[in-house]
Amino acid sequence: MNLPWKIKLTSGFKLDLAANFAGVGWSVLMQIACVPLYLKFLGIEAYGLIGFYLMLQAIFQVLDFGLSPTMNREMARYSVVPEKAAEARDLVRTLEAGYWLIGIAIGTAILVSAPVIATHWIKPGRIPVREVQRTVMLMGLLAMFQWPASLYQGGLMGLGRQVLNNGLGIFFSTLSSAGSVFILWRVSPSIQAFFLWLVAVNASKTIVLAVFLWKSIPAASRPSRFNFARVRSIGRFAAGMSGIGVCSLILTQSDKVIVSKLFSLKVFGYYSLASMFGTGLSMIVISVFNTMFPRFSALAATNHDALKDLYYRCTQVMAVVILPLAAVLAMFSTEILQLWTRNAEVARNAGPIMTLLVIGSALNGLMTLPYALQLAYGWTSIGLRIAIFLVAVSVPAVWLMGRYFGAVGAACVWPGLNAIYMLVGVPLTYRRLLKGGAWRWMGEVGLPLVPILLVVLLGKALVSDSMSPPAAVCALSALLVCAIGAAALVSPSIKLWLFDRVTRALAA
Repeated sequence: MNLPWKIKLTSGFKLDLAANFAGVGWSVLMQIACVPLYLKFLGIEAYGLIGFYLMLQAIFQVLDFGLSPTMNREMARYSVVPEKAAEARDLVRTLEAGYWLIGIAIGTAILVSAPVIATHWIKPGRIPVREVQRTVMLMGLLAMFQWPASLYQGGLMGLGRQVLNNGLGIFFSTLSSAGSVFILWRVSPSIQAFFLWLVAVNASKTIVLAVFLWKSIPAASRPSRFNFARVRSIGRFAAGMSGIGVCSLILTQSDKVIVSKLFSLKVFGYYSLASMFGTGLSMIVISVFNTMFPRFSALAATNHDALKDLYYRCTQVMAVVILPLAAVLAMFSTEILQLWTRNAEVARNAGPIMTLLVIGSALNGLMTLPYALQLAYGWTSIGLRIAIFLVAVSVPAVWLMGRYFGAVGAACVWPGLNAIYMLVGVPLTYRRLLKGGAWRWMGEVGLPLVPILLVVLLGKALVSDSMSPPAAVCALSALLVCAIGAAALVSPSIKLWLFDRVTRALAA
């Protein structure tokens, strides 16, 4: 490994991780702050339309063809070979054209299908069908502009521009969320005004991301050009990622599709609201993935031993970050929803769903680093095979559980699938890439879980329904801090780092 890249790889880690956590954390906080206001201005049925768009957006990710994570990986590799700047610029130009064409195709498809979706799929309840149709058409326009943004974000992350990418994310997240609340408050409390504002913000965001990505790629001796050969050279990896993406899409969205079909928009609104917390947990996981995957990719090509050491340390970080938060959210789901929405009916109906979805997302999050390791070595076949198996199980399971046990039954499938994923995926990954390390991984994940559960169960006995909202918020926050501290103290790498910091502080 050449020295300049080694310095770059290690010195920027903390800053990039902090930037990713800041970007994701701010986005989650904005959602938490704004959703009660959306419910106030729009109602639970109109909020169900927002959830429907998020589902549509995720479904169309299948048309990504695995190119967004491929872009991240390839830009990370090009970043250590600056003399290939011309090839990097050709790759971006080629993928950019494809992404805009796909975005236009997606938007057009939603626009044309809006009458059918409004009358034959969505069960609108008290919202007029014509209003639902117009809202779906706006969803198509939004998708058209929003789609290429993932390409530009993947490129910036692969080039190590984590701080820039998250800075832009924080700005546009604030503009989108706070601006939409202002529009609903002062202009028009309608779902159509909400989506019109999102169209304007996301169009601006995509253009700004494009400008910054092109400025971040090193200059070349010739102009960039469309070169399909660059895409063919990454075709095998992209094809594997595309297959995994299709399966992941079905796994993560089949429950929402089925719930939106089986139940009213009101019930789907409850489900969408509950799924926000699982999605928020996943966003935190993604912030770690976005920081580590470019480093894993670079080290996989240069230094396996350094990659192994970094991987184990990151596994401990992931466990300490994810497990305490998931435990508190799952154990106090109804109380948190009551504090958040100030609506007992919403809390009562969405609470059990939230518990199940959070547990499933936590299990899925723990598998993110083994998955990143597979991708860093270009080993997509194992993830694809496991995903195909899980898809074969998930769709009939969600349908049957939803039909016979309602929305809560559909939510039960998510934690079950991820438990299977963990039990199968971890041993196979370690057998090939990190021989003999599966038990170590289990220990690094399982060891923090014991004190976390003890702290949260004790907190469940102490936190009562009679507490005032400020007291309950303080109690839950203190409980989360205690759970994180307990997990950190039993994680070897984190404990050593904390003791070193304390020793230095005392010595100073």
